[in-house]
Amino acid sequence: MNPPPALVVMGVSGSGKSTVGAALAEALGVPFVDADDLHPLTNIEKMRAGLPLDDDDRWPWLRAVGDAIRAASTGTGTGAPATGVVVACSALRVSYRDAILERAPRTRFVLLQGDREMLLGRLRSRTGHFMPASLLDSQLDALEPLGPHEPGLTVDAADTPEAVIAEVRGFLTRSPDGPQRIAHP
Repeated sequence: MNPPPALVVMGVSGSGKSTVGAALAEALGVPFVDADDLHPLTNIEKMRAGLPLDDDDRWPWLRAVGDAIRAASTGTGTGAPATGVVVACSALRVSYRDAILERAPRTRFVLLQGDREMLLGRLRSRTGHFMPASLLDSQLDALEPLGPHEPGLTVDAADTPEAVIAEVRGFLTRSPDGPQRIAHP
């Protein structure tokens, strides 16, 4: 029997992490967690003020993300059965993804990669989010593509959620019980 999926839909702000992540979770029949909801208030206030987070801000948040994934994918700490999970989380750097993998080793990543103009357009058109468009360039500068040792795949952020879901399903079928790396141009 295959373990339930533990996926992080990742990328910069505006790439569609929450939209794709929620649709993917529904398609897979697992819970969805937006890692933005795991940020402490101090991080949210800092970003709302247009200030990028530093690593001291991120490490506790990344540990919380990894713990949420581990709890949902193994049932550890909850007493509940493993359900699997899809988490929307920027996870921009290899070290951040390694911090998640340290806590939840079976996690796989789906990088939504898009060009700056598309991302900027999306950010400018959304309302009610604490992340300002002015921080996009700092996120693009920080983004490290998935490396060959990292389990996951890269997809085009301009694709429809349905197309991404189909690609992720194929990925999960090809690697049902273990990490695998697939890159797409």
